[in-house]
Amino acid sequence: MRRAEQTMDQDEQEWYREQDCSLEDLSALLEHGGEPRLRHARELSGGIPIYDGAACSQLIEDARECASLQAEWARVLRDGAGAIVLRRAYDPTGAIDEATGVFESIIRSERSSATGGGDHFAKPGENDRIWNAQEKLCLRAPGTFVRYFSNPLLARVCEAWLGPNYQMTSQVNVVRPGAQAQLAHRDYHLGFQTVEQAQRYPAHVHRMSALLTLQGAIAHVDMPVESGPTKLLPGSQRYAQGYLAWGRPDFRAYFEAHFVQLPLRKGDALFFNPALFHAAGANRTPDIQRMANLLQVSSAFGRAMEVLDRRRMCEAVYPELRCLREAGRIGPAQIDAVLAACAEGYPFPSNLDRDPPVGGLAPRSQQELLRQALEENWPGTRLADVLTDHAARRSVEPDGALAPRHEG
Repeated sequence: MRRAEQTMDQDEQEWYREQDCSLEDLSALLEHGGEPRLRHARELSGGIPIYDGAACSQLIEDARECASLQAEWARVLRDGAGAIVLRRAYDPTGAIDEATGVFESIIRSERSSATGGGDHFAKPGENDRIWNAQEKLCLRAPGTFVRYFSNPLLARVCEAWLGPNYQMTSQVNVVRPGAQAQLAHRDYHLGFQTVEQAQRYPAHVHRMSALLTLQGAIAHVDMPVESGPTKLLPGSQRYAQGYLAWGRPDFRAYFEAHFVQLPLRKGDALFFNPALFHAAGANRTPDIQRMANLLQVSSAFGRAMEVLDRRRMCEAVYPELRCLREAGRIGPAQIDAVLAACAEGYPFPSNLDRDPPVGGLAPRSQQELLRQALEENWPGTRLADVLTDHAARRSVEPDGALAPRHEG
């Protein structure tokens, strides 16, 4: 009997539940956690290592020193504060100013055409967000794009966490004076799931999720604390159940009582583990338009081996599922198994300009559309039209207003 009870306890540990999250456990973890040995950091501020960009640029020119620096960054991101700051990552800041001008032009274009993107963590109208800023900058001003992303420090940080062949996207965020702070949260992947969705993933996936992405922010203006640079809870990425805990009022209250907020200057870069509890701060200044380019960098290993035309597969299998369901010859569990083998269940990647996360943190997936079609008994032609529209909204084809326009 005792062995059976132990087995049940072990099984339960393989699945996290929101009600089992313990603020006392998080607090004890942060109180007793120690920063890994730091050889290259210039200083600690609020427990977060600060690195000098010029010094790091020299180190990465030597293979051995570069490996040592990258190993230190990885230890900090995994086992330490969970965040690093590179002072003067861009010095001089000419490339920053060039990119700022392009981003401001994009914002004006999107405002005039009513295509600008809102921030799903902020109230409407409080800021400007450029979804897919990476592609838009590249197509509008390839020369600026090259000067901006030819910074080897960015590449070395990304490789320190993700290894080679990573894939980068970015979103520009402009936060106006008077904008309120975000609520504490974690980031993509599991940070973009509801509690119910996240609880379906086994514990080892919660622990692994943060290894798949890296978050970064490049300051495009000076950001004193009163302008609301990102609030961080150092060490909180080590709390394994955090993807279920961050939305709870007691955890958010703890965050507000213990967060660290560092001022940034134009050209500084902040990188942090996506599992770190964090939130953009309130802009309490009368005149600072806080602008940051938010980098979201993904591991090469999050991709399938083959390319499948899942839209055509969905259209082909739907009549069979519809007939079997109407005849009572297939149940919900069997339908779920078929959809998992056929339709795309994950809503990302997507074109967030045309396929925004309306009413939640993520857009709708193919599987959700097929389930709706079956439940409402759509004719096949309607499903085909909906899937075609869904694919078009997720397309990588550039918006007409943002077609390639080379610098002159």
